[in-house]
Formats: sequence, C-alpha cells, structure tokens
Amino acid sequence: MFQSFAVTARPEQGPPRLAALRSQMTQDGLDGFLIPRADAHQGEYVAPRDERLAWLTGFTGSAGFCAALSDIAGVFIDGRYRTQVKAQVAEEFTPVPWPETSLSAWLKEQLPSGGKVGLDPWLHAAGQVSSLKKELNASGIELVRCDNLVDRVWPDQPEAPSNPVKAHPIEFAGETATSKIARLADDLKQNGCEAAIISLPDSIMWLLNIRGSDIGYNPVAHGFAILHANGRVDLFMAAQKLAGLDDHLGDHVQVHDPQVFLEAVAGLVGKVQVDLGTLPQAVADVLSDKMMDAGDPCALPKARKNPAEIAGSAEAHLRDAVAVIETLCWLDAQAAGTVAETQVVTQLEENRSRDNALQDISFDTIAGTGPNGAIMHYRVTEETDSRLENGHLLVLDSGGQYLDGTTDITRTIAIGEVGDQEKACFTRVLKGMIDMSMLRWPAGLAGRDIECIARAPLWAAGQDFNHGVGHGVGAYLSVHEGPQRLSKVSHVPLEPGMILSNEPGYYREGAFGIRIENLVVVQDAPALPTADTERAMLNWRTLTYVPIDRRLIVVDMLTTEERAWLNAYHRDVAEKVRPRLGDDAQLWLDAATAPI
Repeated sequence: MFQSFAVTARPEQGPPRLAALRSQMTQDGLDGFLIPRADAHQGEYVAPRDERLAWLTGFTGSAGFCAALSDIAGVFIDGRYRTQVKAQVAEEFTPVPWPETSLSAWLKEQLPSGGKVGLDPWLHAAGQVSSLKKELNASGIELVRCDNLVDRVWPDQPEAPSNPVKAHPIEFAGETATSKIARLADDLKQNGCEAAIISLPDSIMWLLNIRGSDIGYNPVAHGFAILHANGRVDLFMAAQKLAGLDDHLGDHVQVHDPQVFLEAVAGLVGKVQVDLGTLPQAVADVLSDKMMDAGDPCALPKARKNPAEIAGSAEAHLRDAVAVIETLCWLDAQAAGTVAETQVVTQLEENRSRDNALQDISFDTIAGTGPNGAIMHYRVTEETDSRLENGHLLVLDSGGQYLDGTTDITRTIAIGEVGDQEKACFTRVLKGMIDMSMLRWPAGLAGRDIECIARAPLWAAGQDFNHGVGHGVGAYLSVHEGPQRLSKVSHVPLEPGMILSNEPGYYREGAFGIRIENLVVVQDAPALPTADTERAMLNWRTLTYVPIDRRLIVVDMLTTEERAWLNAYHRDVAEKVRPRLGDDAQLWLDAATAPI
C-alpha cells in the first residue's frame, strides 16, 4: 500500500495539546489563535510539518480551521466533513458549520467585549485577512500578527520537506518553459505590471516544466517565484532540490535561497500582480501599495490543457481503467463478508503499481462500505476497517499520478443483494452524471451556471449532496486544480481544454453513500446537422472508461436518452479497454458492459 503522508491524532490527544496552546496564548496576551489547514503556499494539500490542524484537533479533512479561544475551540468544517469531524475530535472542540456560520460572526459572539486574536501571517492569505478585518470592524476584536503558537508546543513537528525536483518531459508538457514565460511576461506588460508573485507550487511546476515531491500524492515542490515582465524568473527554492537542473532551467531562471524572498519582494519596483486569495499576508505586508490583484498569471493558462496534455491524460485514463477493472473483477469474485476495506485499497493500489508510468496515487484511496460510505472523504484506518457485507454499497474513490496525466475515478459497487431504496438513490445520482455528460452549453458560462444539471434528479426527490459537482484536475499535477470548478460558487467561465470531474453523489448518514465520478474535458461542441446555431457551444469529452454497476440501476427511471448514453458509454469502455485486459477481466467486462 502507498504511504499515507497525513499527520493523525487520536481524539484524547487533543485536550492536552489545546491546553498547551492556551498557555502560549496567555503568555502572549492573546484571547485567541487561528489554526488553518494551510501552509505558506495556500494549496489544498500540505506537508506533515504543516498539518497543525490535524495535530491539534484530530480532524484530518482537506479543508477547515480552528479558532481556539480561552474557553471554547471551534472547528469550522464545510458540508463534506459534518459526519467525519464528529468521530475525530474530542468534546473540548466544538464543530461549527461553515460557511453557514462565518468566523467573524462566531468571534463576535464568543468575544462580545472584544479581544486580541493571533494569526500567523504566513498561513493566511491577504484577501482572507482583509475581509475578516472588515467584518470585525467596530467589534473591538483585534487581529494580531504573531509567530505560530502551535509550532511552539509541537515537540516532534516534522522537518520541512526538501525532496529533489525533476524536469517534466516536453512530450508530456506540450510547450517549453521558455515559451510559457514569454507569453505570460507579455500578459504582465499588457496589465501594466513589472512583475508577478507566484506562490502556488503547482503554478511554479507548470511554468518551469518541473515536478517535485514535497507534498504527498502531489508532484510539486515548495518555493516562491517572481515572474518579471522582461521574461526573467527569480525562483526561491532550496538549491539542493534543483541539483542537475541548470540546463533545464536555462539562463532565464535564477535560483535564490528562500530566506531572501521577502528582501527581493521589498526591492520590486512598479506594480506587482498578485492573487490576494493565495498571497500570504506576510508578503502583502511587504508589497503594500505596489499590489495589483489580478490573479495568479499561471492559473488560467495551466487550466487550459494543450493537445499534448489532453492526449496524455486520455492515455493515462485508459491504463488506469485497466487497474480499476481488474480490481472490480477481483472484488466480484469474493463472497460478501470475506473482504475488508483495506484489502480493496491494497488490491487496487497493487494493480495500479504495475504501470511503470505511475509515480504515485493521486490521493488516499477511499474505500467506504455501508455507513462508512456516507463519510464523503473517508479514509480507512485500523480502527474503522470494515468488512463488505451483503447489502452494502461500496464507495471506491481513487486515482493515480502518471507521467502523462492525473486520474480520479469513483465507482459505487453493490455487495450482494442491495435494497430498492439504495438502487433508487443510485439511479438518481447516475441520471445526474449522465445528464451533465450529455450537456451542451453556450460558451462563457461558469460552473455555477450549469452544476444544477447534475443535481436536478436528486432535487426532484427532495435530496441533494453537500459537495461540488466537480473540481479541476491537473496534467500530472494536483488532482484538485483551480480555478475551474463545477460549483455553486464558481464564476470562472469554462473553456476548451479544462479538465474537470463530474461526480454527483448522495449520502445517508449511518446507512450508505453513493458517488459516481468521471473526468471530462471541455471542448468546442460539434455543430448539429439540424440546428440553426446562433452561439458558440461547448460540451464534454469523457476521459474515464470504467463500467458503471448495472446491478444498481433501476432501468425504468432512466429516460430513453439516458439509457442510450449509458449503452454507448459501455460500448466505448469495451472497445477501448478490453484489449488491454487479462482473460478473466475480459469476461467480467463483457457482462459489465452488456446493454440495458
């Protein structure tokens, strides 16, 4: 099994750690301290050294934060983690539904007479701090920049990662770093900026055609970069990480010690493009009025995959499908009650590892059976490992990091005889996934404009789910990539080349969970022979080719068009993947892709 990079804590460890933190707060004259799940680069995933939230509270979700006050410690979690947090934190921590309850409103309620709340300026984005400060205006609550109090009381805190960086081959990147730098430098000039700060590791990796391993499952390296309008890049990264890359980086990239980053920022002249949503407050304090909030210059170019990146992703998905199908074939041969979640995870990861292009899995494999499937981001542990019993649904969400692409796929699988209620819910989720897959929409629309398509069948039954319909995916980069999303809050227009997930779900706490996920890429929609087209239209090209469990489908609930789509999809699965499979898996696939 691949190594998990997460820091974990048992619930009983939280109270003494919280007490130690509160002692430091008192020592510094603070009434509170904010602990985000973040590092200085504001990415979704963090290294073990930066897992302060998990170490303190026990909560291991990929988003959230803690506001520790002298008499209450709120753990703010979104809808994905409402079930998970209950099992992971001690009663000394109070789960707070977020964003329904804002941090500012909660602080005003808990500190009605005002107070001083500390924060580490490297771990909070400038935009976040500015918004919070405005929301707290006239409350008497003061935000105080300070060093990190958790670091003071974490005796065995891991060291910062310092793993080697490698060049990303041009046949997979599809464009040289020199070309990327030149066109982004031209964009800076047009925006009237002399430089741009790049703090997101995946943006630096994309821009310079390099990959690292400082973060578990994500091929990125920690560092900062300054892109100049004259086509020069200053890269602030430990030199030992970059050994042997002088020729690859070339004369246009100059490497500096990370310790001089703020000094270099202070010396910038003219307007500097930044993304206030990710720029650390510590850097914003140095830049002051030089900042122009125009976003990360790499974000949209990185999201618009070029033909080489799309071709690589498509091929990676076909190889990945072999591993998933071989696993599903194996699973169907096991009797209900004889296999545990950890065995499924191990089997799938072993099957993936047979591919020499695999560099890592793309996140901790989720294999949640029965009630565990209702925990959206469930991670099996020794304590929670459960057997797949008759009547269970198994949610299997996994992915791989291949040299030519990143995969992410979820299938929900019937274990033995499943109830009618589970089948009806599964079919509604399937309808939403199919309806989104078939969608054509006018160019210029964002994820928030179309994501309801995948929810509509559930809404019709008075049901819904508490996560987005889809997230962006990188090209051998982060499995969760912005700015593109299929989400109620996403205003970024979808453009050709963007890869996203299409993953509606349904979760009944204490009973079962359902999720069906394919990756799809935005493309220009072909003209319809009978249509009088007035606007440019977009549609999806599916990248994922693995059967959907026919045993869970209530066929009469599907429309004629949905049934036709599913049959065509399964024909494509058989055509594209069957020749790559062993004899047993071929026979299994023949049955799994039979028309309905």
